[in-house]
Amino acid sequence: MGYVNVKWDLIESFVYEVFCRYGIPAEDAKICTDVLLESDRRGIESHGVNRFKPIYLDRIKAGIQKPVTDYRVIRETPTTAIVDGGDGMGQVVGYKAMTLAIEKAKKYGMGMVTARNSTHYGIAGYYATMASRAGCIGITGTNARPSIAPTFGVENMLGTNPLTFGIPSDEEFDFVLDCATSITQRGKIENYARKGLPTPAGQVVSEKGEALTDSEEILKLLVSGGAALTPLGGIGEDLAGYKGYGYATVVEILSSALTSSGFMKALTGIGPNGEKVPYHLGHFFIAIDTNAFVGEEEFRHNVGEVLRALRASKKAPGQNRIYTAGEKEYLVWQERKDTGVPINDSVQKELIAVRDELGLDYHFPFED
Repeated sequence: MGYVNVKWDLIESFVYEVFCRYGIPAEDAKICTDVLLESDRRGIESHGVNRFKPIYLDRIKAGIQKPVTDYRVIRETPTTAIVDGGDGMGQVVGYKAMTLAIEKAKKYGMGMVTARNSTHYGIAGYYATMASRAGCIGITGTNARPSIAPTFGVENMLGTNPLTFGIPSDEEFDFVLDCATSITQRGKIENYARKGLPTPAGQVVSEKGEALTDSEEILKLLVSGGAALTPLGGIGEDLAGYKGYGYATVVEILSSALTSSGFMKALTGIGPNGEKVPYHLGHFFIAIDTNAFVGEEEFRHNVGEVLRALRASKKAPGQNRIYTAGEKEYLVWQERKDTGVPINDSVQKELIAVRDELGLDYHFPFED
């Protein structure tokens, strides 16, 4: 499959203008564009331009996601808040909610905001990094449509539910751990399917308890309930799959119980008659100001010392380098900032189709 690099200014301008044409207000469109392309800047292709059309544009078209985000704070204390996203753009909800959490942390030391009636908010690491850049420890998570089977089960019950941390350091990149609580996630399987590749065995289990590898078939079965992702650790308890199952449940609870909103099977996006309906997702955002403890500068240095000690530790035979979370993503950006975002064949076709549908005046390098 051929990849062609597209310069950042071109793809940013295009995505922003398309979001605006789909009815998203200008300031919100800037946020949505930044969150979307931050995935590609970090090399997380499963959540970048790969998802521009199918996850955002198509859902707006289908009427299950609103381009104008009616963001409302519905309950608030000095250190906490519950917000309602009105089924608008999840990136806007996430950005405003983490901004509020950071503001509370800077005033009171800690802040936590939960959100309900939201939609897919992109990479969770974006919001954790908002906090770390502000000198705060950032923690966020979101529930999602059911994908993960509980340990000893085969039914998709929990979302891939990332539990994400952003921690300030004195290095060129902060410590950012952005992981799903499943071995893989739906976005990666979508990426495999786009490339015509199988999903590695052990990451998906059928309703009969068998491992599945056909990526296209997996995507269909995840929707119909005939397959489920396995939690971190895999099937059963031999490799501690109960740990991933437990963490996924924690994220589900924090994303729903603190707002009295939907969870698990209520988040399928499918109504009683098989029709598409809004997802009504929940998120949570926590910010902890390091100045409330040892001070930001000293904290950043302390964290940097921990990370440098880990990377300097004894390496396994044949390995040249040990990484810490956030480092690989930083290195991808150093490579891509001048070359642009790599876009595969199928996404190229989607971008051309969207451009032509809207009659926009753009020419992409993969058309040459």
